Amino acid sequence: MGAGGQMNVSATEKNVLKRVPVSKPPFGLGDLKKAIPPHCFKRSLARSLGSFFRDLVIIYTFYHLAANYITLLPQPLTYVGWPVYWLAQGCILMGFWLLGHEAGHNAISDYKWFDDAIGFFIHSVTLTPYFSFKYSHRSHHAHTNSLEYDEVYIPKRKSDTFFTEFLNNGPGNVFTLLLRTTLGLPLYLFFNTYGRDYEGFANHYLPQSAIFNDSERNQVVLSDVGIVAVLYGLYRIAVTQGIKWMVFLYGMPLFVMSCFFITLTYLNHAHPSIAHYDATEWDWIRGALSTIDRDFGPLMNWVFHDGPENHVIHHLFPTIPHYHASEARDAVKPMLGEYYKWDDTPMLKALWRDTVECIYVEPDENSENKGVYWYFK
Repeated sequence: MGAGGQMNVSATEKNVLKRVPVSKPPFGLGDLKKAIPPHCFKRSLARSLGSFFRDLVIIYTFYHLAANYITLLPQPLTYVGWPVYWLAQGCILMGFWLLGHEAGHNAISDYKWFDDAIGFFIHSVTLTPYFSFKYSHRSHHAHTNSLEYDEVYIPKRKSDTFFTEFLNNGPGNVFTLLLRTTLGLPLYLFFNTYGRDYEGFANHYLPQSAIFNDSERNQVVLSDVGIVAVLYGLYRIAVTQGIKWMVFLYGMPLFVMSCFFITLTYLNHAHPSIAHYDATEWDWIRGALSTIDRDFGPLMNWVFHDGPENHVIHHLFPTIPHYHASEARDAVKPMLGEYYKWDDTPMLKALWRDTVECIYVEPDENSENKGVYWYFK
């Protein structure tokens, strides 16, 4: 069973939605680090490569079964076989992508160049610009839940009437949910949708984008080269095998992966009980603690390398590898107390609830902390 299965599964909906404390915590990052066994910070190249090759073997196995056997099924059954393959392969690709994300945090090995090589490969084959995402994601970790400087999932304000009035209803919620989950990743990469408001065009593929500084632009070009190389390979496959072959065996699983990417990241950062902070209140540790661990069951936790259920500890110590994250999380939970947020609501139910409940943020009128913002609907 995944580590999440050992948590308090009797938590009521009321407790799940209870707001986290917003006062400065009585502990610091150093206190939390002392509570974690030292071996949790040690990266094992063998174990990391074990996860890498585990996913590669599963990806190839699913591909081999789909390419050679689904077409042999009676025609009606192919309408079941292909979606099952897309869903299964998309899940594994999401877990594979998460290893690339881990490489971007130098949590694979003790060698930064090796982590960058692994991450570059993984993210390129999943059409994510590795260095570009690495740099914007670094900014997200540095400014989590800052209304001015966080990099992604910046909440809307009540004054944005398009969201708070026009979309704040049943059909609007459905539209928002479908748009976010299906097109959210490409919209973010191409147009910085759901991201920070930069003074200038923000795009993860353009070296001159406002997201990056001058020292990063050459590596943004390298990220683009990786994407172009993969796209050319896909073009050659489409020419020799056919567009349908390429779409069914690669395109649709990648689309499912994209949907999972937005679902998981949204659920780790949006919740009715967590606060956002403006510049008068924000500090790093409270921002990092304003994230949510999610438990989606033993199988999904395994597929996603225990990522969604260890997101809080990941924001506190992003270089801890995934195979030590659960132990590190359990070590700091007693010290975190009410500052720790965990929710085991089923994925689809949580996705709908948080879409409906998390429309915009405003300060609580009954609170003295006017720089602390909560979700309202």
